[in-house]
Amino acid sequence: MPEINIFTDNIYEEQKINEKDVIEKTRKLLEFYISDVGSDSCLEGKEYNSVTLDIVFCDSEKTHELNRDYRNKDYPADIITFAIFADDENSFIFDGDINLGEIIIAMDKVKEGVNRDISNSKNWKQEMFFLISHGLMHLLGFDHQSEEEYNFVIAEQKKALECIDYDKI
Repeated sequence: MPEINIFTDNIYEEQKINEKDVIEKTRKLLEFYISDVGSDSCLEGKEYNSVTLDIVFCDSEKTHELNRDYRNKDYPADIITFAIFADDENSFIFDGDINLGEIIIAMDKVKEGVNRDISNSKNWKQEMFFLISHGLMHLLGFDHQSEEEYNFVIAEQKKALECIDYDKI
């Protein structure tokens, strides 16, 4: 298993987030994905010692701005993923490290998303980890443009979330 480096930044002042817990659980999720679907991911065939990613917690105003400025979409999102390594044909491995990219989560949207049909989350922490697990799939190069791809991503997420005791969060 490669070394996993996860950096977090909470710029959403209305919600305290246990960033140490986020890093620990995100590491477990990523380890699961690397073991379970790594051979089908953007990591396949690459020689590397570590992977790095960032998670930023913000508000929907920020995701709206990012969506508008970088994705030509004029609406706030609960999550935006910039998959630096998977999405860039010129991506590179620097000193054995793969920078997977960035997951940006709008915490006000997380609270709105509790109990939505997709994740069946019961509280904001579960919703947040559901979104993080979804973002990790994108960072690894998985998309959901078809129903088949969507079903695959959701099925993998459900399996991955078990490794962090999702039901007990």
